[in-house]
Amino acid sequence: MKFSFSKYVWFDGKFVLRTKAKVPVTAHAIHYGTSVFEGIRGYWNTKNLFIFRLEEHTRRLRNSGKFYHISLNFSDKQIKSAIMNLCKKNNLRKSCYIRPFYFVGEYGINLHVTKKAPTHIVIITFPFGDLFNKNGISATVSEWRKFSDTSTPTQAKMGGNYLNSILATQDAKQRGFDEAILLDQSGNVSEAPGENIFLVKNNELITPPLSSSALDGITRKSIIAISKDMGFKSKVRKVGKNELKMADEVFLSGTAAEITPVVKIDKNRIGDSKVGNVTKLLMTAYSNIVMNKNKKYSHWLTKVY
Repeated sequence: MKFSFSKYVWFDGKFVLRTKAKVPVTAHAIHYGTSVFEGIRGYWNTKNLFIFRLEEHTRRLRNSGKFYHISLNFSDKQIKSAIMNLCKKNNLRKSCYIRPFYFVGEYGINLHVTKKAPTHIVIITFPFGDLFNKNGISATVSEWRKFSDTSTPTQAKMGGNYLNSILATQDAKQRGFDEAILLDQSGNVSEAPGENIFLVKNNELITPPLSSSALDGITRKSIIAISKDMGFKSKVRKVGKNELKMADEVFLSGTAAEITPVVKIDKNRIGDSKVGNVTKLLMTAYSNIVMNKNKKYSHWLTKVY
C-alpha cells in the first residue's frame, strides 16, 4: 500500500513542513526502538471529519510510554487539540489515518531510560482507505509466537515490540497469504500482527483474552459493546488453534483494518469462503457509527470542522 503523507506535521508543539522535520541519526529510538505510537482514524462523511475514539487513543498513547518510563511532555488536551488542528492545517476532507508518536531523542547508548530522558513528539496524517480487501482475506497460523508479558509488556504500543509483527507478516506474505495469525507462548490463539481476532460460532462472538498476549484493542472493545447492543453474545476466553478451522466466521479488528473478514486459514475454508452474516452485520454497524449515522455512539466521535 502506498501512502501520500500530508504536507504538515506537528513536531514538539509546532506545525512544520513534513520535509523539514528532521531527527538526528543519534536518536535513541533509532538504535533501540524506544518509541511509542498510536493509530487513529478520521472519517469524512461528506459533511465533516470525525475522529474515532480520540480520548481513548490519547490515553493509551500516554499509558504505553509509562511501561518504559518514557515521558510525554504535553498534556492530553494539548495532544487532542494538536491532532484536530493538524487535520485542519492539512485541509483533510477525506477519510484519513492519524499517527501520533513520541520517542527518546539524543541519549547516547545508555539503556537506563528514565523519565528525565529527552523525548520528542510528532503527529502525521495521510488519506487512508481500506487496509485489506473487505470481501475477505486469507491468513496463516505463523510459526512465530507472540511475545508474552514475561519478556515485554504486551499492552505497550512500542516501536520495538512490532518487530515480532514484522517477522510474522513477512512469513505470511512469503507463503502467499494476506495476513498472519500468531499463537501465544502456550499455543493458544493470540492475535494478528496488527489486529485483534474474533471467531463466530453459533452466532456467538469469541475473542482471546489479554492473558493470551492480545492487545486490549480499542476497536476490539468497541465491537464487543456494539455486538452486545445488537443482541449477540460475546465471550473473552482462551481459543485453541484448532478452533479456527471449526469457526463459522473469523474476522480481524483494528484501527487500520477496521473489521476485516478472514475467509481462509491455511488450507481451511472458513464458512462458505464468503463474508459471514454476523461479520457483515457488524461491518455495516461499525461503518454507520464512524460515519456518524448512529447517534447512540456519537460520543465516540470528535468533530474536526
